[in-house]
Amino acid sequence: MGLRTTITKVFVAGLKVQAEIGVYKHEIGRVQPLLVDVELSVPAARADRLCETFNYETILEAARTIAASGHIELVETFAERLAHACLADPRVICARVRVEKPLALTPHAVAAGVEITVVRD
Repeated sequence: MGLRTTITKVFVAGLKVQAEIGVYKHEIGRVQPLLVDVELSVPAARADRLCETFNYETILEAARTIAASGHIELVETFAERLAHACLADPRVICARVRVEKPLALTPHAVAAGVEITVVRD
């Protein structure tokens, strides 16, 4: 029986980010909330120290940096940038990013958004 690679899922759920985002005239120059979920697949390794793991604070920092970079038209763009920022760590095999825009369809829906998955080649 051969050995199999064990995968660890590193995640952050319900991350609140304020971003200038949207394509409509009333969204330009206006900051609005985003709710972000990120799940990363990384090979499991025996880890006894933080430096041996993927630190999920990296996800928070990347999301804040992207939000602070200026106006973004689409939540798809935000999600893709965040996924690629996570994949900058060579240990990350796959990044799933879900971005919800709670005010997009108020009062008709709780949120609207996208979910993307980017897999390392």
